[in-house]
Amino acid sequence: METQTKASNNTNNTTMQETSAPKKRSKGFVIVLAALVIGGGAFGITKYVHGLHHEETDNAQIDANVSPVIPRVSGYVKEVRVKDNQMVKKGDTLVILDDRDLALKVQSAQAALLTAEANKNAAQASTQAAAAGISTAEAQIGTIDAQIEAAKVNVWRANQDYDRYANLIKDHSITQQQYEQALAAKQSAERQLDVLQRQKTAAARQTNVVSSQSTATSKQISLADAAIKQRETDVADAQLIQSYSVILAPEDGVLSKIYVQPGQYVNAGQSLFSVVLSTTPWVVANFKETQLNKMKLGQKVSVKVDAFPGKELEAKITSFAPATGAKFALLPPDNASGNFVKVVQRLPVKIEFTNPNDEAVQKLRPGMNVLVDVHLD
Repeated sequence: METQTKASNNTNNTTMQETSAPKKRSKGFVIVLAALVIGGGAFGITKYVHGLHHEETDNAQIDANVSPVIPRVSGYVKEVRVKDNQMVKKGDTLVILDDRDLALKVQSAQAALLTAEANKNAAQASTQAAAAGISTAEAQIGTIDAQIEAAKVNVWRANQDYDRYANLIKDHSITQQQYEQALAAKQSAERQLDVLQRQKTAAARQTNVVSSQSTATSKQISLADAAIKQRETDVADAQLIQSYSVILAPEDGVLSKIYVQPGQYVNAGQSLFSVVLSTTPWVVANFKETQLNKMKLGQKVSVKVDAFPGKELEAKITSFAPATGAKFALLPPDNASGNFVKVVQRLPVKIEFTNPNDEAVQKLRPGMNVLVDVHLD
């Protein structure tokens, strides 16, 4: 009996222990579940409250000004003076092209300029000669005028003598020979006056001809001046084109992806490599169109860069893109085609740093991923 009693007691104790163990486990499970529910609820409430005053997106990257290096003339590369990731200043020589053909064009333009200048000198000499001819002709006309006046006096005197001898011959006071001499002197004086008047007319015509030639040569000087200006322009243009054989840095920055090599032929307008300008970078965040309701210019933005964990940079919204990113795609969607599927669009938003001199901002590079948090006011 004692043995049966002890066995019964042991059985009862075991049953009680088994009953109390599930109760303890159930109590622990309830506590953990309650903690999870409370924690999850607190997290959800926190996120909800945060969402009321913030808009976030990780579809954002660092951007900066990137200027392509493009030659203005075609030619063979003579020398490359830079290398990848090199810092350059505005005006530094990057690439030199073979400019021998361009130099020949400069020499040709300079030779044409010398020819135009020689033509002008010749026109000026002709004008001076014509002016001298005009002066000579005018002096000759003056001499003829004096001779004409003297000839008129001779004609008058010869007429007077002739008239006297004509009256005397009637009375036979003079001989016939004397009368004929007076008549001959009269006719000779008249003919001499006529000759001088004709010479004056010819000299006046010659003066007009020389004057016309002078006017023509003066116009030639104007044409020569215009030709010289044209040739000077050609020389300046040829020299400018030759200067394009030296490719310079457009701005301060860092070079990237230099693939051009000496001896390579490059075309005008061909992009050789790029210069990331030494300007303050900014952030381009692509927000969903449903997030833009409360966003506006000037709102504060917190920026977290994946490359710098734990670092938060201050920024602000400075502009909104005029169209969604899909509109700038190579093949924008055409909803009029009939195959319409509504897709939430994203609008690029430009965000600039409020402290561009921050050391962390200076370390940023275009293309880095960031997380932006807009503080809605």
